[in-house]
Amino acid sequence: MKLTYLGHSSFLIEEGKFKGIIDPFLSGNQASITKPEDIKGLTHIFITHGHGDHIGDAVQLAKANDALVIANAEISDYLSTKGLRIHAMHIGGRFKFDFGTVKMTPALHGSGIKTEKGMLYGGNPGGFVVEVNCKKVYHAGDTGLTMDMKLLEAEKIDVAMLPIGGNFTMDIDDAIIAADFVKPRILIPMHYDTFQVIKADPQEFREKNKTCDTVILEIGGVYEF
Repeated sequence: MKLTYLGHSSFLIEEGKFKGIIDPFLSGNQASITKPEDIKGLTHIFITHGHGDHIGDAVQLAKANDALVIANAEISDYLSTKGLRIHAMHIGGRFKFDFGTVKMTPALHGSGIKTEKGMLYGGNPGGFVVEVNCKKVYHAGDTGLTMDMKLLEAEKIDVAMLPIGGNFTMDIDDAIIAADFVKPRILIPMHYDTFQVIKADPQEFREKNKTCDTVILEIGGVYEF
């Protein structure tokens, strides 16, 4: 499996014929080096919650690639009005797709969708456990520390992506606890440095994380396993 960090909370996941992107915040992210039109052959798009820095370029990418969007029911309903193909899920739900299995996990955050007509209800925020060819990744989405993460230890996660930026999500110290709860083989920190209010040092996280190996990816960086 190949994971490419696109910045903020966005990752490209590739395994065989599966090519998925999580939270495609590209064109609105000044730190991103990838444009939506650079991504070809996309099969699936995962949206953890309704905020603009997570829905991002989902509409453009879905239309350009005829990709299936996987999100909670409320976001799916909103995106279906844009003419997209969607698959609605909700917290705790697990579904077997043609490429593998997806489970939607809890997150503590908001999910409002900002529109020209005001804020729309975006349902519950969440994360995803995605399994393809017996390889399993956990993307926590935007979340604070929660005891529910302890249940994910049983999933035997290969790679977990956790936010460390604080303010809107867990900070480094809480993410260290989360890592101990989940116990993945590898942990990749995310959701930091995009804005001044979420500045964080991933090297500090690496030094403090005694649970598992930490892989720090630069924007555009790749991890394969």
